[in-house]
Amino acid sequence: MKFMKLGSRPDTFYTTEAVRSVSSEVSSDLMVQVKGSRYLLHKFPMLSKSLKLQRLCAEIHESSNLQIVQLPDFPGGIEAFELCAKFCYGITITLSAYNIVAVRCAAEYLQMTEDVEKGNLIYKIEVFFTSCILQGWRDSIITLMSTKALPLWSEDLQITGRCIDSIASKVLAHPSKVSLSHSYSRRGRDDISCNGSENRRNGMPNTAKGWWAEDIADLGIELYWRTMIAIKSGGKVPSNLIGDALRIFASKWLPNISKFRGKIDDESYANHGSDSTEITSKHRLLLESIISLLPSEKGSVSCGFLSKLLKAANILKASSSSKMELARRIGIQLEEATVGDLLIPSVSSSNDTLYDVDIVIVILEQFMAQGQSPPTTPPRMKRDFERRRSRSAENVDFEFQERRRSSSASHSSKLKVAKLVDCYLKEIANDDNLQLSKFLNIAEAIPEFARLDHDDIYKAIDIYLKAHPNLNKGERKRLCRILDCKKLSMEACMHAAQNELLPLRILVQVLFFEHAKASVAGNQVSDLPNHIKALLGSQGDLSKQTPLFIKTMKTPADDQWSVSGLKSPKSKVPTLKMKLAEDDDLDGRCPCPNAVEKSSKMKAFCMIPNRPKRIFSKLWSKNGVVEKN
Repeated sequence: MKFMKLGSRPDTFYTTEAVRSVSSEVSSDLMVQVKGSRYLLHKFPMLSKSLKLQRLCAEIHESSNLQIVQLPDFPGGIEAFELCAKFCYGITITLSAYNIVAVRCAAEYLQMTEDVEKGNLIYKIEVFFTSCILQGWRDSIITLMSTKALPLWSEDLQITGRCIDSIASKVLAHPSKVSLSHSYSRRGRDDISCNGSENRRNGMPNTAKGWWAEDIADLGIELYWRTMIAIKSGGKVPSNLIGDALRIFASKWLPNISKFRGKIDDESYANHGSDSTEITSKHRLLLESIISLLPSEKGSVSCGFLSKLLKAANILKASSSSKMELARRIGIQLEEATVGDLLIPSVSSSNDTLYDVDIVIVILEQFMAQGQSPPTTPPRMKRDFERRRSRSAENVDFEFQERRRSSSASHSSKLKVAKLVDCYLKEIANDDNLQLSKFLNIAEAIPEFARLDHDDIYKAIDIYLKAHPNLNKGERKRLCRILDCKKLSMEACMHAAQNELLPLRILVQVLFFEHAKASVAGNQVSDLPNHIKALLGSQGDLSKQTPLFIKTMKTPADDQWSVSGLKSPKSKVPTLKMKLAEDDDLDGRCPCPNAVEKSSKMKAFCMIPNRPKRIFSKLWSKNGVVEKN
């Protein structure tokens, strides 16, 4: 750290009865009062360097030899005034990045300019500030931080702006040209370019590309915001380094954003009074400032960091525009998210759910709205160009191949998001306040092709049915309509076949496909009707399929999805009979003219439990086509 010494005389200031005086043979003739403190000084050394004191003493007409001057609005306090007074007496003082702002503002207040005396204090401070302070990295940061105590004075004297420009220029320049403090910065980083480029000749690691992020994180949010704007406007720092710097700053000033998991209601804020409200307002301002600084490029910040900001925005009740911006950014890179990232606590007084489901719906809509699939075939070329390939035709083919690559990437992302959404539904299904419409909105936001298996969505449905026992038959049918029994594993089918909460139609489909898969696995495909073989053939070689259901949530011992713990397939018929009895009324109300016929067929099906193959043949092969319920 740089420092400058001015003056050569020893310190002769002393305190007597709460009055600071100077040891001298000449009696004092000037009393200066600064914010409750009194200084007994001499006119000659003080007035010879301060135009302000000259004018004040000229305006005071007193008969006594001791003139009293009051400086109630003195910037920098008594420490800065005493340094200025010692400079007037020629006593040695030391200036550094910690006190230069206060002394500079005090000298400006006292008007210690060159017009009063050559080589006055303002001139000497400016030389030191320009040639030393602004040339050093750490000195510039400390000086900028000290301007917070005197913001208006620092702005008028352009101290703040010059420090910000100095810091930004060093971030944009190569560290070899920056004066870094050995005690603060890691010397192994000096040969790494601040803008992210690496000095490969020296073989320096990539971990030091954002060396400046931790240093400027010490700034307050207002100064940090202005500094980051200056850095971004330079256009040389990659967006991922900007995002990493924002993450470091957020973790320092919002240390609890990763712990926002529970629901916080309005009463928790009211019980803490105005102090809590003020703290919350400061954190809200800080959070919204960070959001405004986020780079626009996709992937510049991680999806996890965006999720933490969104959780903090809910807790701190940030503006709706800030939350929508975060939701939009998360939706763009949703394939990187985890289930925990989507578990955003709800604090709205109008929403009784544990987690904010509405914002997740917005995120899914944003994800599905992007990346429309390109055409599957390139545009047809004219015959004249088919004979002779031109450069433009090659460019068209190249662009087409690039679109195909982006399309496949989008398809892969949807597969990941489908798995993510199903696991998310399992987490929120236990909430008894979760409306069926919102559950379905989330489940149906995923296209059908993206779910390669339906084990997770079935588990979510099962959890939701258990948590909402008051659902009527129509609501249960609406809920299970999103389930495709053909995509259930054998383990999931065996569980679903004994699930009394499922509607009758789902149980019939589960029994059918479970029996069909068992026949295929036992090499008994020849025993199945031709139309069933064709249906199974559309699902691939089932004999090579393995159970895909992976249990991710803890369940009671009696609800484990183990094949050995389930009953034999023969015991599924009583459950089916009970479901038929329950659905008699609903089927009777069905406007379909074949409702009675279907009901009698299903009852006949349940009365012959020991001949499943023949039953399926009679049930499904009457018209040779599988009926769709």
